[in-house]
Amino acid sequence: MIILKQLLCFGDSNTWGLIPKTNERYPWGVRWTSILQEKLQKVRILEEGLCGRTTIFDDAYRKNRNGLESLPEILESNYPIDAAIIMLGTNDCKSYYNSNPFKIARVSVCVLMNFQNIFHLRKILVVSPIFLGENVWKEEYDPEFDTNSVKTAKALHNEYKRIAYEKNTNIISAADYVQPSETDQEHLTAQGHKILANAIFNAVCKRKVFV
Repeated sequence: MIILKQLLCFGDSNTWGLIPKTNERYPWGVRWTSILQEKLQKVRILEEGLCGRTTIFDDAYRKNRNGLESLPEILESNYPIDAAIIMLGTNDCKSYYNSNPFKIARVSVCVLMNFQNIFHLRKILVVSPIFLGENVWKEEYDPEFDTNSVKTAKALHNEYKRIAYEKNTNIISAADYVQPSETDQEHLTAQGHKILANAIFNAVCKRKVFV
């Protein structure tokens, strides 16, 4: 019997695979998690993306979006897990959370620490999220954000990088490779998913996440 290693992908709508300006999901073979699965044939990808998921904030409009609260059940139900990819922070930039890059990065440590209780640090890859479009806050896009949200999203990587270095954890910036779609200023295009999958695959191999 072949026993596959398991890689948990923990994130929000850009991990779930939301098609911009819809409530639909990109099919298997299009979203980045599935492309990564095709590349890592000896690894089983565990998709744990959820639209609206935050690091530790409770969404006033949708229940069960607090990543830290849901994480213990996810870890237990998917046990055993050999490695993890974490890509959160976009929803934390929403105006009603009234947060900033420093705070978002610091609360992300709570999520990271939960993984540390199970994984060796080298088996975690933090992916700081893509930027938000300059017009994302407008009525025709997503008014849960504001102009400050755009600035906050752009500043996340530098703060995440400090945390990653402190915790000796691997990190890449999704914004180095892909940008949000023009359609909704927030979510990845199909091509964006393909590019991000390649970037994460290269990071997983180069940084020997499974060693």
